[in-house]
Amino acid sequence: MAAVRDTLTRRSFLLSAGAAGLVASSGLATPFYARGYGRPEFLHGVQSGDVDTQSGMIWTRVDRPARVAVEYSTTESFSNAARLPDIVAAPPTDCAVKCRLGDLLPDQDIFYRFTATDLYDANRVSEPVVGRFRTAPLRRRSVRFVWSGDTAGQGWGIDEVGMKTYSTMRLHEPDFFIHSGDTVYADNPIPDEIKLRDGGMWKNRIVTPEKRDVARTLEEYRGQWKYNLLDEHVRGLNAVCPTFYQWDDHEVLNNWSASTDLRDDPRYPEKDVAVYASRASRAFHEMTPIRALATQPGRIFRRIAYGPLLDVFFVDLRSYRGPNQGGEAGLLGWRQTDWLKRELAASSATWKVIACDMPIGLVVWDDHSRKRGSDAIANGDGGAPKGRETEFADLLRFIRDNAIDNIVWLTADVHYTAAHHYDSSRAAFKEFSPFWEFVSGPLHSGTYGPKELDMTFGPEVRFIKAAGGGIDSNLPPSAGLQFFGIVDISGQTRQLTVRLMDRQDKELWRVTLDPAAVA
Repeated sequence: MAAVRDTLTRRSFLLSAGAAGLVASSGLATPFYARGYGRPEFLHGVQSGDVDTQSGMIWTRVDRPARVAVEYSTTESFSNAARLPDIVAAPPTDCAVKCRLGDLLPDQDIFYRFTATDLYDANRVSEPVVGRFRTAPLRRRSVRFVWSGDTAGQGWGIDEVGMKTYSTMRLHEPDFFIHSGDTVYADNPIPDEIKLRDGGMWKNRIVTPEKRDVARTLEEYRGQWKYNLLDEHVRGLNAVCPTFYQWDDHEVLNNWSASTDLRDDPRYPEKDVAVYASRASRAFHEMTPIRALATQPGRIFRRIAYGPLLDVFFVDLRSYRGPNQGGEAGLLGWRQTDWLKRELAASSATWKVIACDMPIGLVVWDDHSRKRGSDAIANGDGGAPKGRETEFADLLRFIRDNAIDNIVWLTADVHYTAAHHYDSSRAAFKEFSPFWEFVSGPLHSGTYGPKELDMTFGPEVRFIKAAGGGIDSNLPPSAGLQFFGIVDISGQTRQLTVRLMDRQDKELWRVTLDPAAVA
């Protein structure tokens, strides 16, 4: 993973991008690879993430081996800046670095900057690259965040417009952004152009070597992340808004599980999907500001406490799952299930948001053409819980029996936006309290038609906007059906409001939920 060291107004804040400097006059002491280069550059901007009341993670990547200085301050001028020990950006982490800023004050603007010095020429020093975030509050102030998923899928890459949904989200000045998975599409190459059904042509303005084929090597998995970070909209949001990441399947390959059979797929020389999952996991942790746990490296499930009004619980339905076909194994695994129950029961926050990388009541077939196997939770029969559904039935029963109120589920994955309400009065399984699940996405991928509902847990669609399905599937981002959601929690009333939005910033639907304590 990335080299790690532990420890204004939003509208006016500007990202200071790294810029190329003058070429050094002499290359005698410089390795061949660096001769003719100028100063180090931060081509992929900055990121922050996993921010709580006292700390936050920050990330960047340099274009060469370098010694990276890290400073942070509570003022945009950096007049009171603190400096951390330098970090070496080196090839083993693809010159990506991240570190934790700790002992911060709650509800405080934090400005940070990185400066890189070429490891082989101390006279070559970069321009600084700058970012900001705000720590979580201890007081009961209003909180706003956004969520969505699915970036650069189905060959829809960086065109002349770019990944506009990221800039639209930025307009709302969120405290943070939850990326709900399919953060990259390692199994979806990006061509130079795609012919559209109306006779037009989609042209990808940027195509990198790593995106011309499926990812197989560690370098190619890293390249999926570097591609997305070339988009100006992505970098713009990253500079001013923390991203809390989770993953799903396309970070490795579509619907991957222990039953994935690559024997007849010539694109993948290694036939064990675990080999690719390991490489993809390493790239995920190197290229994001996710917090690392020394005792459990590679772990994604975690809780982020965001003040008295909100706890966010990130679950991982991919890393611990059993086979999608030919087995009854679960998705969460016993360790993650025990952790989630324990953390939910201990939470004193008004709202408990479960960020889940797949929806609960939608049928997602592992083999869509034959309707065989399940890639998600629902098995498609609508009856009493079986297989993976039993894991979630047990969790929902636990939530009811322990009177854990004000739980909201957020997800993406299916490439459309929807609001689902679950109620035992409509369900085959009766032992749970009603709850909401909100779906949004894609951020910048193809848009698809609605999925079939499975009535085991009694879902009801209260709103949906999707492609028509059939021939009207995999619509390009230019069709306008790119979606995200906004969540506002009022510091005064403690009400939670969800708005479903499109990339033109049009509000499609909203609902306001009262917390159980004051309902």
